[in-house]
Amino acid sequence: MQDRTKGILSMIGVCTIWGTSAIFYRLLAHVPPPEVLAHRTIWSLALFAGVLAWQGQLGTLREALRPPHVGRVAVAALMISVNWGVFIWSVQNGHVVESSIGYYTYPLVAVACGVVLFRERLRPLQQAAVLLAAAAVVTLAVGLGAAPWISLALALSFGLYGVVKKALPLAPVQSVTAEVVLLAPFALGWLAVAHLHLLPGQGQPAAFGSDLKTTILLILAGPITAIPLMLFARASRSVDMATVGLIGYLNPTLQFLCAVLLFGEAFTRWHAIAYAMIWSALALYTLSAFRAVHARNRDLRAGVGG
Repeated sequence: MQDRTKGILSMIGVCTIWGTSAIFYRLLAHVPPPEVLAHRTIWSLALFAGVLAWQGQLGTLREALRPPHVGRVAVAALMISVNWGVFIWSVQNGHVVESSIGYYTYPLVAVACGVVLFRERLRPLQQAAVLLAAAAVVTLAVGLGAAPWISLALALSFGLYGVVKKALPLAPVQSVTAEVVLLAPFALGWLAVAHLHLLPGQGQPAAFGSDLKTTILLILAGPITAIPLMLFARASRSVDMATVGLIGYLNPTLQFLCAVLLFGEAFTRWHAIAYAMIWSALALYTLSAFRAVHARNRDLRAGVGG
């Protein structure tokens, strides 16, 4: 099997896991989101560290946790923890439709970040796509009478996470392991306080160890987090970004289907209008990306022919 085919299959696997992970976290609705996030951090660290140890690269973590990299790793860790935490909260509180809008919007946020932070230039269709996505967010805010903060938090946190990762010259597994290493003390501290019943207003004991099902699910939060990230690292090395971006839309699409078909969440007229605008923006963005790839391939063929 060719590397590109393996990469495409890996990307499909990533988006399938991400897109259906709402079902998994819905099973943990009885566990407070900070506790789920803490276990997600601890158990994913165990898996990542195991992978690095198996590869004989555990010592490379020292490089990632020293200047000049540690500052950027810390920012990346903050952004991904915000993203994970908001997603878990949205699933447990019946806002998966809003989370799917956030992940639909993310590619266009990434484009906007490129313009603002890296002075990348947008083609006309890309400009139209970003403006249309922004209009969709404003439309949703006006229609619902409140800012769609879940969608914005997910899109902005993952967009800024991508910005930091782009400027971080570390291997993917090395980088994400360093991120969860920095998050681990906070996760362990939260769990210690929770198990000692020291949290203000804590009405129930910590969930881990309370029953076998919950304990197993909390442990599985590690692989649910780590496996797609490793598959994504593999896909990004062997598949062009246009294809990665296109397949990436499978994630929020599956989230949306879970929200409406499985969880029975409301899908209002304003959601429908915002979705239509975002899908139109994504279509313009994808068309622009494929035109750019086609033009580049044509120029390469012309250069070879010349």
